[in-house]
Amino acid sequence: MVVSKTSMSLLLLFILFSSSYATSRTTHNNQQIQKTSAFEKLVRSFNLSPKDPVNLIHGNQSFDYFPGKIVEKKFSFLSNTNETENLNHHFGYYSIPRALGARMFYFFFESRDTPKDDPVVIWLTGGPGCGSELALFYENGPFHIADDLSLVWNQYGWDKASNILFVDQPIGTGFSVVNDVNDIPHNETVVSDDLYVFLQSFFEEHPEFVKNDFYITGESYAGHYIPALASRIHQENKGNPKIHINLKGIAIGNGITNPRIQYLFYTQFAEDNHLITPGERKDIDDELYEGCTEATYNCDTQGGDQNCLLARDKCEAIVNKIMSIAGDINVYDIRKKCIGEMCYDFSKLEKFLNNHEVRGIIGVANEFVSCSRVVYDAMRADLMKSFHLGIPELLEDGIKVLIYAGEFDFICNWLGNYNWVSFLQWSGQKQFKEFKGVPFLVDGTDISEGGMLYTFGPLYFLKVYGAGHMVPMDQPDVALQMLTAWMKGQL
Repeated sequence: MVVSKTSMSLLLLFILFSSSYATSRTTHNNQQIQKTSAFEKLVRSFNLSPKDPVNLIHGNQSFDYFPGKIVEKKFSFLSNTNETENLNHHFGYYSIPRALGARMFYFFFESRDTPKDDPVVIWLTGGPGCGSELALFYENGPFHIADDLSLVWNQYGWDKASNILFVDQPIGTGFSVVNDVNDIPHNETVVSDDLYVFLQSFFEEHPEFVKNDFYITGESYAGHYIPALASRIHQENKGNPKIHINLKGIAIGNGITNPRIQYLFYTQFAEDNHLITPGERKDIDDELYEGCTEATYNCDTQGGDQNCLLARDKCEAIVNKIMSIAGDINVYDIRKKCIGEMCYDFSKLEKFLNNHEVRGIIGVANEFVSCSRVVYDAMRADLMKSFHLGIPELLEDGIKVLIYAGEFDFICNWLGNYNWVSFLQWSGQKQFKEFKGVPFLVDGTDISEGGMLYTFGPLYFLKVYGAGHMVPMDQPDVALQMLTAWMKGQL
């Protein structure tokens, strides 16, 4: 099967650890997915290849299906020592009421500090369709995977400052399962609905955390998930919800939130970083800028799968052109070489999560699915929609908004992110745009400045120095200090 350059670069933007995606589409009458797709080829090169393109229910499962309920268990990945025996680490499934047999998998790690007082943080990985375990074990979770597949403490895990949830969503992602691929969400409305009812049940299961501050965080395509979920929670809180979720803020790292603006800054970022020349930038802008702008406008204002898929093609032409000139760059970190087709080696994750003993500990029957092509395909018309429109209301009502971005990421670069934040129409827009920026000072590291901070009122933008797409992996100390200071109102 021949895959176009447009298709090959699309997933660079939207899947956290991918550089291409198959153009073939899975139909709802369960036609067989082509096993030779580019996506499967790339996932296999990543050593994270699932048996199934999506986590379907097979045979006996360790958890029964109880619609609208959570089944949760405590566990320990580590040996029972004085250091670990009192840890409150949990995993569980939430049975989605709208979809028979569908279950959403999650890990929950209580704070290493003061769990009864520390905030509750939920982390959403991008994709759409990539499991949260990638972030858990390589970025900001309690553990890292050693070369011998043992686990070691992450000195900069976000559980040092919060009680943190890692959720495999949308359903069909990671260890989450579906009975029917037609139950996989196709838009952010359904995604946020599923997450909202999950959180209601989670806090019902853990009433001791209802009063704690709550923050929504994530990366990459979570720039779609997070504003949608935050708006859903905020609107429900204005009514009479069963449980009031104490939403205090959202944080998006190297996200894709407003494609209509972000795509327009690829050529400037590329020129500024010497990936293309000024003349090449002008040629690309003259040829492709107008088509991308018009198509994204139609996607946002008229909607419809056809308009939004056309916008994807028109705007991806900009990225493709830059890449054809720049050559074999690591689009997640332009300082680095792209090793293999995936640019990073996360093979230890697959080996660890598919270890028989580990799978027994967390009670899963299915093989780990890192990034599901079927979930991606179900959400493909959602990719070019903008999700910034609900953020001004959050700001006006005092909900803190932090957008951060590693300076060396090309695919969700800091320049595009800074500009969509600057264009937000809210009462503090003028003051935010006039803010010249101050150094973000960090303690106890080899660098005194972790980045450049722009802020006014509850809105924060942080350009993180020395980081690419995955800030908590590249600058873990800076990321933890950023999170801690922000949640305490000291950023």
